[in-house]
Amino acid sequence: MAATIIFQNADLKVTDYRCEAGPSDIPFAEAHDNFSAAFVRKGSFGYRHRGRAFDLVAGSVLLGHPGDEYVCTHEHHACGDACLSFKLSPSYAEMVGGEKAIWQAGSVAPHASLMVLGALGEAVAEGRSDLGFDEIGLMFTAAIARHIAGRKPAAVTARSQDRARITSAAAWIEAHADRDIDLDRAAQAARLSPFHFLRLFARIAGVTPHQYLVGARLRNAAKQLAGSEKPITDIAYDVGFGDLSNFVRTFHRAARMSPRRFRQNAQGRFGRHERKNLQDRLPASLVG
Repeated sequence: MAATIIFQNADLKVTDYRCEAGPSDIPFAEAHDNFSAAFVRKGSFGYRHRGRAFDLVAGSVLLGHPGDEYVCTHEHHACGDACLSFKLSPSYAEMVGGEKAIWQAGSVAPHASLMVLGALGEAVAEGRSDLGFDEIGLMFTAAIARHIAGRKPAAVTARSQDRARITSAAAWIEAHADRDIDLDRAAQAARLSPFHFLRLFARIAGVTPHQYLVGARLRNAAKQLAGSEKPITDIAYDVGFGDLSNFVRTFHRAARMSPRRFRQNAQGRFGRHERKNLQDRLPASLVG
């Protein structure tokens, strides 16, 4: 695995991880050295942690607690996954979500609001946003802590072939998110009946196929908003929304701000109101 540190100070380390392991590679035990939240940028892999098994796809988040052992597996996943990891000092972890259970929850499903923030993190990492790494790191991890507080993810029991089908289906949905995809078409791509596909996808991925599709579209939109001046109408249609008003409404629901304000925030064009929107995402102890 290739690990490139792209930002580091006393309380935060941001690392770009690239893994080319595949089904023929033997998994091995590792240990988390920090409180961490890693956004899965592409690919999929298995994560075995504290006696539970998770399957992570693009948009999922892997969580870590210092000293906890874990194993990443690729028994039914193609080679080539990437993560953007935010590692926090104990004091920062306490500020964004001090409960131990939060950092030992294993993973977070690819919900739309987290996928939008993950896309903003990608934009910062790639130099397409003027936000600071400390800002996006705290925004992202604080949002995760709020999201999973009191909601420990349930262990998933599924056959290996079912997990393989669903992670492949998630990759297929992500690759075709700009197209008109309904349940029947996605189920056909996975070679399952619509009912069986819906039930398995929700159980293994943690969200429904439609929720994952919307999240993938919003993530792609957030990337374009952060890194270009393309008209918002064009972005809406490019990522798969057939109606501008539906895109604006859906984006606002996930990001808690309009696409226009998201672009202004991502590109550093802050007014007083926009800065307050950004600060509202941080723990109260960080913004005074």
